[in-house]
Amino acid sequence: MRLDYRLARMLHVLIHIYGRQGAATSEDIARMLKTNPVVVRRTMSGLRNAGYVRSTQGRGGGWEVIADLKKLSVLDIYLALDRPAIYAMGAADDHPDCPVEQTVTSVLDRTFMNAEKALLEEFGKLMLSDFIPVSKT
Repeated sequence: MRLDYRLARMLHVLIHIYGRQGAATSEDIARMLKTNPVVVRRTMSGLRNAGYVRSTQGRGGGWEVIADLKKLSVLDIYLALDRPAIYAMGAADDHPDCPVEQTVTSVLDRTFMNAEKALLEEFGKLMLSDFIPVSKT
């Protein structure tokens, strides 16, 4: 399974956009992420639908952060990105009638669920404002 970098990449992008004068075009963001502007628009649309960014067309248009970064959590972004997979591991289901596999699957599923719950709770505590670099003056 490939690693999913959308959450980290969007946090990076949102902090850059927030600190910018004016909107960032999909092309600007695509260059930053070394990807295609279509991928940027598709990914950013989830954030727009959630009300965290807005997009404007035409000259001077692009993406702008409209949410308060002190109230916007990593969990909010994670959910807006349609819950990217957290783990590359999972329980096997090759032999569903095997009592050993049933037990292994049950224990692993419960463990993964508890770990995911703890991680999502931590995501809820992290505000995007926590990611704004403190300037050294």
